[in-house]
Amino acid sequence: MTPRKLVARVLLRPGQAARLKSRDPADTLGLDSEDAARVHQAAMIDRLNDLQYRLYAENQRSVLLVLQGMDTSGKDGTIRHVMSGLDPSACQVTSFKAPSAEELDHDFLWRIHKAAPARGQIGVFNRSHYEDVLIARVRKLVPAKVWKSRYAQINAFERLLSDNGTVIVKCVLHISRREQKERLLDRLRDPRKNWKFSPRDVEERKLWPAYMEAYEDALTKCSTAHAPWHIVPADHKWVRNAVVAELLVETLEAMKLKIPRAAFDVRAIRIPD
Repeated sequence: MTPRKLVARVLLRPGQAARLKSRDPADTLGLDSEDAARVHQAAMIDRLNDLQYRLYAENQRSVLLVLQGMDTSGKDGTIRHVMSGLDPSACQVTSFKAPSAEELDHDFLWRIHKAAPARGQIGVFNRSHYEDVLIARVRKLVPAKVWKSRYAQINAFERLLSDNGTVIVKCVLHISRREQKERLLDRLRDPRKNWKFSPRDVEERKLWPAYMEAYEDALTKCSTAHAPWHIVPADHKWVRNAVVAELLVETLEAMKLKIPRAAFDVRAIRIPD
């Protein structure tokens, strides 16, 4: 596949059903090889560095990358590889774990809104507000009437961010059950990766069908014109990284970012010896 053609293949158009069962997590999206994907990814990261500089200089808008996915789908790896060339001072990563007592005393979006990126920044959510219609639903942490009402609340919240200058990029890293098992086993075999494994991972895996149903609803109900979902095949890490890198570049390019002009006559300035 010709570079810069990947994004259209993973876009979930508003009103379209996700149909995760019909999407191949091992799809290479026409990429010829892992080497070709890495070359493409490197080019995208170089371009992303320039676009981030423009976003920071313009200081009018922000970008929020939302990463969701089952355990081992590669949220951390995506951040490590795709965001590697960015200026840390203009990029903020927030990992959402189980909510604290203080967070539970507020509405479910309170902690999310606090972490939204400021103007000129790229924000990355490693997990996000969607946990409140995924694990909260599957683990029955709240009544059904509560999580069912959250889809509309999430759409309204994302519209609020969008209307105020935050461009939202949402990616679900779509991994197969077979590949997840291999990655979990790899964490057990490699002593350097043992720390990544939790016995709870086994319990969560048993709930795979329930999670797939929850993801299906969340993606279908919350892919909107202002914040569409992208279903990224994640069995091959090199495909995953190339797609997310390209998606960020296309998003920033579409913003037509401009470096502001100086508010003074540059030619009249003299720097003393």
